[in-house]
Amino acid sequence: MIRKPVLILLILLLTGALTLTACGAPKQGIVAGKVNVIVSFYPLYDFTQKIGGDHVNVMNLVPAGVEPHDWSPKSRDMKNLTQADLFVYLGAGFEGWVNDFLGSLKPDAKVKPVETSKGLNLIRAAEEDHEHGHKDDAHEGEWDPHAWLSPVNAQKMALVIKDALVKADPANQADYEKNYAAYAEQLAKLHEEYKQALAPLPKKEIVVSHSAFGYLCKEYGLTQRAIMGLSPDAEPTSKDIQQINAFIKEHGVKYIFFEELVSDKLAKTLAKDAGIETLVLNPLEGLNEDQLKSGEDYVSVMKTNLKYLIKALQ
Repeated sequence: MIRKPVLILLILLLTGALTLTACGAPKQGIVAGKVNVIVSFYPLYDFTQKIGGDHVNVMNLVPAGVEPHDWSPKSRDMKNLTQADLFVYLGAGFEGWVNDFLGSLKPDAKVKPVETSKGLNLIRAAEEDHEHGHKDDAHEGEWDPHAWLSPVNAQKMALVIKDALVKADPANQADYEKNYAAYAEQLAKLHEEYKQALAPLPKKEIVVSHSAFGYLCKEYGLTQRAIMGLSPDAEPTSKDIQQINAFIKEHGVKYIFFEELVSDKLAKTLAKDAGIETLVLNPLEGLNEDQLKSGEDYVSVMKTNLKYLIKALQ
């Protein structure tokens, strides 16, 4: 039998260990005295944090290092969702579970949904599929949802979040306006950096693992060729692979881009067959624990993406 003081010590040690493992992950749980915001994936977490500052408690539903395309909420998440002040999500068919959740909300529910893709100029999924020569059965939505990868869109999404925070907490409007203005300026600078760095480069074609970069390409005059479709687990056919190899040869592509949250096996195999190399291009669907701990965010990862794009398009 364990004596009481030893038992208390064991409990304290265990809770301490649990606290440590949670470091770097967004706080889970409603916090009194703050605007509680639950977001559906990483970029919205970062935007809300930057604009809300100390007035908000932001919780990211998708754990660090998890790819959000096929993630769905657990019962604890649903409980938190109904108790939050705001639920910030992308829309455009990105979160497959959202419509069911919104449909289940009672008319007098406390939580206010905020759809950040509303008002954006979305690209039709059919355009992407047609462009890449294959139909993407895994992604059944009407739109390509990866809008946040254009800094111009990111700024518009951040504005939607700012307006929602002002509405939820008018007492702190001045802070939200100030934080948004500073962040919007950072995003505008990022857009300028991309424009100036990519415009003069001789190549405009990139090969990526899944077609997440349609908005980035459209913004800066690039063309993406994806191994897989709009969903990162859509399998390519042997015809797709032949077409990608032909595209690589035709455009003198030197790198295939893969992403950190999805297996790089296929990209590496294709690169090896084509005698070229691989590089990371992060679609910012989520950051891993190490990136969060080292203070990476949307802007810093987008700057790293730009560095690798410059390398690939020389």
